Amino acid sequence: MSEPISLLMGVHAHQPVGNFDAVIEEAHARCYRPFLRTLHRYPEFRFAAHFSGWLLDRLLEKYPQDMALLGEMVARGQVELFGGGDCEPVLAAIPQRDRVGQVNALTQKLSHRFGARVAGAWLTERVYIPTVVPSLTDCGMKYVTVDDYHFLCVGKEATELDGFHTTEEDGCSIDVFPISEQLRYRLPFSTAAETVAYLEGLARDGRRAAIYFDDIEKFGIWPETYDWVYNKKWLEQFIEGVLASPLIRTETYADFHARSTTGGIIYLPTTSYIEMNEWTLPLPAAEIYGDLVEREKRAGRYEQTKPFVRGGIWKNFFMRYPEANWMHKRMLGLSARLAALPPGGRTAALTEHLYRAQANDAYWHGLFGGLYLPHLRREVYGNLLALESALDAVVPRPPLAIGDFDFDGVRELFLCNADAQAVVKLDGHAALCELDAYGLSHNFGDVLTQRAEHYYAKLRAAPEANHEGEGIASPHERVAFKEAISPADIVPDARPRRLFADAWHRLDGQTFWPHYVAGECKAPLMRAAFAAPLDGGEVEKTITLAGRALRIGYRLRNIPGGRFSVEINLALPSCDGYTGRYILADGSIPCGFGQDLKLTAATQLTLDDRILGGGLRLTAGSPLDIEARPHFTVSQSEAGFEKIMQAVCLTLSWPIDAVLRPAGSTLGVRELTLSLEVLAD
Repeated sequence: MSEPISLLMGVHAHQPVGNFDAVIEEAHARCYRPFLRTLHRYPEFRFAAHFSGWLLDRLLEKYPQDMALLGEMVARGQVELFGGGDCEPVLAAIPQRDRVGQVNALTQKLSHRFGARVAGAWLTERVYIPTVVPSLTDCGMKYVTVDDYHFLCVGKEATELDGFHTTEEDGCSIDVFPISEQLRYRLPFSTAAETVAYLEGLARDGRRAAIYFDDIEKFGIWPETYDWVYNKKWLEQFIEGVLASPLIRTETYADFHARSTTGGIIYLPTTSYIEMNEWTLPLPAAEIYGDLVEREKRAGRYEQTKPFVRGGIWKNFFMRYPEANWMHKRMLGLSARLAALPPGGRTAALTEHLYRAQANDAYWHGLFGGLYLPHLRREVYGNLLALESALDAVVPRPPLAIGDFDFDGVRELFLCNADAQAVVKLDGHAALCELDAYGLSHNFGDVLTQRAEHYYAKLRAAPEANHEGEGIASPHERVAFKEAISPADIVPDARPRRLFADAWHRLDGQTFWPHYVAGECKAPLMRAAFAAPLDGGEVEKTITLAGRALRIGYRLRNIPGGRFSVEINLALPSCDGYTGRYILADGSIPCGFGQDLKLTAATQLTLDDRILGGGLRLTAGSPLDIEARPHFTVSQSEAGFEKIMQAVCLTLSWPIDAVLRPAGSTLGVRELTLSLEVLAD
């Protein structure tokens, strides 16, 4: 009889920082609770578990009885708890000082709450970069899990990946376990009997260990899985099948690590799991990559060539999405300011704001990832602004600053005071990429631009795909639609979604955008001036920050007849829910943010958001036309394609009549003024 194979099974539990209470309640009811209660009945089935710190705090507070079951399993040696970053950051994307701080924070939490001895680390999204090794070893981590794909990329054979290898960086060493892609795709989507038979086959081939570590949410939350895993008893059948097999034994990673030796030295590349490497690619590279993969599969070569048909790296998301890059660089800047405080200045509250702002979910997008979800980006900005306001109170900043803060080759202008902050992108549009209200801890400029995505090709393919054979489909196989998507819904925006982006519409129907050059910027007045040629004349634009009000002034000189318009995109938490509404000057409420609104000769409009606990009041110095409409984006998640409201888009426009003068004289001047004031309860 073959030596039993060690099943090293690990599950990773995480919810994004700031996720809705209802989502966490459903996740607990459909996954965390039934999973823990099922495993608790089988003390001899050993496994590992990782809970991100923020989620763990919520579960301990709201579901202490179920967490007590976890504690019992830890105490009896059935469960090994893994560490990692407390708020689930991608360690590769945060400073070394914060890597150490986040990992130590979760380790201390696990030790205090469960008496756990933490030796293993979970890497968020399995994003590996060699420079995280010293940080992990500084925190006492002995081993870490990554994908087997990481190993295959450096020439290892699948048959060699039945244990751990050792890597080092700058003289600091750590052991690395390769997670099996084959097991990731089988658990829990293949039948329990098939999965047990696969493990027994590995044992007969002389493999020492079968290594699995993946999302616990696959066991109840992903589409179709709750009925499959619990009602149809997949989990019980799998556990009992494993325990009944003489060819399989379950172990914790700690026990296996203690009794085994390393497979040797290895140096892994900067990479993540194979699907993530595809998601990081922008168009058209993603299309080229996808075509190449399909050709390799059709030729029957893909299993041999896939380690060398590699996509991008996780940080490419900062290249693909300027909104993610901006958030990330804002976070890095505030991390540096926090680290620079004098001794004793750094408090637990300030550190918590930083760590929460480093949660990975809002910074990326693929089949998973939350960049397209406004409430997750809002959570990042809420913590960044709370931290920034507190730092400003201790070490004030200059009220005006100019620099290329996100390293994209375009400078930004910051105007700030104790109440608000306006950030102007100096790219010729003279429009705001950020408008902050510190009292509300909210960035009204947190708006995602609609852009083309590689997976839009699926919208032109067949209708919803059906899984064939036994078991259920994984999200990687499914093509589903949460709502109807039309071709018009996926047309990319012509320019970034910003605040106070201007356009000139000539009488002959042509439209173009003024290209502004920055002029005088005055810190005492908190005002920035811009100028641009316009249809034979000129437009001057001033942006002034005063308290909680932003004032925009326009002076149009020598302009012929036409229409001048200003687009203002505003992130408001209520989106198309019933708690967001427009209020007219007479106090009437015409509709909510999710509906279209048209006003003529208006001078005032209030946007009231009950989730935010405040809003904005727009005031114009002269009557203008206002068109308001919701801005939606289309994205894909594990549940299918969906439309998500990102912002309210206001378009303000004035008709400009040419002023007739005697021959040889110039045309007249038109002055337009706007004010956008933050309202708070």
